[in-house]
Amino acid sequence: MPKVVSVHSYRGGTGKSNFTANLATTIALQGNRVGVVDTDVPSPGIHNLFGLEPEHTHKTLNNYLWGETSIEDAVYDVGEKLGVADDGKLYLVPSSVRADDIARILKDGYDVRLMNDGFRNLVKALKLDYLFIDTHPGLSKETFLSIAISHVLILILRPDKQDYQGTAVTVDVARQLKVRKMLLAINKVYSSLNMDALKQKVEETYGETVAGLFPLSEDIVQLASEGVFCVKYPEHPVSQEFRKVAQQIVGG
Repeated sequence: MPKVVSVHSYRGGTGKSNFTANLATTIALQGNRVGVVDTDVPSPGIHNLFGLEPEHTHKTLNNYLWGETSIEDAVYDVGEKLGVADDGKLYLVPSSVRADDIARILKDGYDVRLMNDGFRNLVKALKLDYLFIDTHPGLSKETFLSIAISHVLILILRPDKQDYQGTAVTVDVARQLKVRKMLLAINKVYSSLNMDALKQKVEETYGETVAGLFPLSEDIVQLASEGVFCVKYPEHPVSQEFRKVAQQIVGG
């Protein structure tokens, strides 16, 4: 049974897309068939991490949502150049970065039910083991859909008061939508903080499991979204932490 994994944050700037790309790649490198959909249509960006240039994306999620193409025609195989081999596969459905397309989607919106149909078609057509949804930050009807259909919801937060408050709201919404499994990931943790104490405090506050704690890393900043970190630096502590989170997705 394929798993749908939504990666979400209440606020922007948490490193959500970076997290999604690294976790999806980690699971694909373990021999799984993985799809990623960039549903952050107002501000897409995950394609950069996978090295997919906009000029090479002739069809996008936008074209599918406007009824111009099937979602399968907006799929790009990004796994081969990342070293995903054998039984593993890694596919991406990007959103358009064209200003006109973004303006149109913001002005006219789209039928959210189409998104759900698209997810189902992708899982079936590509024979996926895992489908990752990179969501738009905050709460909206699109977010509610992603949360509602997820087998696993991963909420990204930073050790920041605004993030704490926003995550509390999102956790409450996810419980009302009866999400099957919820995991927290704390990102951009300052080195001066006590990791164990932070993990305990967050788990006690939200009553949910902290799947991973990721330090504020200059190495990630220097990569500047030009590639998937865990592929370039597989033995880095951050990459090891992604493998720990992956185990909780694959084994859970």
